[in-house]
Amino acid sequence: MRTLLRYLKPYTGVMVWTMVVKFFAAMMDLIIPSLLARIIDRAVPSGDPRQIYLWGGMMVLCAALSITANVYANRTAAKTSGKVTLTLRHDLFAKFTNLSMAQFDEVSLSSAVSRLTSDTYNINQFLNRTQRMGVRAPILLIGGLIMTLSLDRRLTLVLVLALPFIFLIVYGITRKTVPLYAEQQSILDRLVRVTQENISGVRIIKALSKTEYEQQRFDGVNVRLADTTQRAGRISALSNPLTSLTLNLGLTLVVLAGAWLVDQGLSTAGTIIAFLNYFTLISMAMMGITRIFIMLSRGIASARRVADVLSIPEEAVLPAPAQPDEQAPQVEFRAVSFGYGGKGYAVENISFSLRRGETLGIIGPTGSGKTTLIKLLLRLYRPDQGQILLRGRDIETIPEEELRQGTGAVFQNGFIMADTLRENIRYYRDIPDEQLWRTAEHAQAAEFIRSFEGGLDYRAAQKGNNLSGGQKQRILIARALAGKPELLILDDSSSALDYQTDAALRKALSKHYSDTTSVIIAQRVSSVMNADKILVLEEGRAIGYGSHEQLMAACAPYREIAELQMGARGGMGLE
Repeated sequence: MRTLLRYLKPYTGVMVWTMVVKFFAAMMDLIIPSLLARIIDRAVPSGDPRQIYLWGGMMVLCAALSITANVYANRTAAKTSGKVTLTLRHDLFAKFTNLSMAQFDEVSLSSAVSRLTSDTYNINQFLNRTQRMGVRAPILLIGGLIMTLSLDRRLTLVLVLALPFIFLIVYGITRKTVPLYAEQQSILDRLVRVTQENISGVRIIKALSKTEYEQQRFDGVNVRLADTTQRAGRISALSNPLTSLTLNLGLTLVVLAGAWLVDQGLSTAGTIIAFLNYFTLISMAMMGITRIFIMLSRGIASARRVADVLSIPEEAVLPAPAQPDEQAPQVEFRAVSFGYGGKGYAVENISFSLRRGETLGIIGPTGSGKTTLIKLLLRLYRPDQGQILLRGRDIETIPEEELRQGTGAVFQNGFIMADTLRENIRYYRDIPDEQLWRTAEHAQAAEFIRSFEGGLDYRAAQKGNNLSGGQKQRILIARALAGKPELLILDDSSSALDYQTDAALRKALSKHYSDTTSVIIAQRVSSVMNADKILVLEEGRAIGYGSHEQLMAACAPYREIAELQMGARGGMGLE
């Protein structure tokens, strides 16, 4: 809750003012029953209609002031809670984007989505309800008790006897529902994950006729969520009927006792009617307090989940040296080892170096650690052992902005926005169209872009669903080249290209980006055979390193792959 208080601090003045207005409105509500008692006990028996009009007018005025103040305060509360949630959601999103991949993996994508949506919504509702009822309900409760004491202490004693039972009901329900709401949010994370997997993999699911299986998998999580929600709802639902039952029993006793007092001449009809009105106000106040505690249950569970993310410490960046060493290799791995979540090494004891303008090809079977090396080079993850150097500087010492600006990368699962091809290549950078067309030519994308209506203004669908696989890859390569990177990383980025287009792309890169250091991951030997160095991986270890000719002579696994692809079984990709 400390994290939440930090976001409330800038709005303390507005929230205090809202509570003052709510206090004023509650006082107006408390005055009305006493005015009614005065009319019944004094104005009516006197037979003076002016007194009836006077005190009746005062009741109308108090009611109008109460309604106006409540509407104003409720609007202010909604606006304030909305602003707090806006800031909180912004900071939470910024935190997610700044987390390292290792930290983000601990949170998970599905959990990030639910924390940004349902958790912040629960916090918003809690803040809104608290401002609306947090002052009004206690004032009506305490003020109502004080007013009833002034009317008849004997009847107030009946009312007071009911309050401990109500507090026990609220406490017991809150204690049971807080862990249930926390469990509900965790299950919601899994539901989001299953839904994302189904949406992103819908083509594979349909192709393998697994629609029914995926429906069952979704239903399994959905049923668990529904069961937990129902359990929490059943317990929360007890609050209103139990509170109402307790209050109504008290009200019944008040009516019986009041009738006896009037019959004995110990009280008046106006006092009893006023007392019943105050009892109604007190009942409403207790209902409001109960609802606040229900929202508190959800708010606490959600606030804890949000605070857990916001409190994740940023990974430290060591002080950077004054200048990079121009004589040092552009990229150097020194005995680098890394494992995801500490569960064994994904890559182990990897070493290589690249001079400026050189190209490294990385090849190996699926799961051999090729993409992991790229993630380490981009500092998406940090090595468990060893050191990664860029121009003599430890990658840990390079500011993130500097590291990203000098790098162009294309990953296996490329990100195509639902926007124009221009913005997909430029990606909101200050790059003129002339340069965009030039990089499109180099990426072998210009020809098909010109064939589209509007050219660069042609709008790609979400995830590039109106583009072929090869077209998407060439758009992504053009995006990587548009920033004139010093380091170019291509992770299996030509797998959807035919051999002729792939060869033309490699020729363009060699001709126009000779000063760019390149790291190319490929399944085809033809895509890496002209690289200055080739790294062959198997189960996270380097089993070969050298030029194509050296590996053909000394590395049997590489030679076997090359013969399969370029020999009698030419064109067959490595699986």
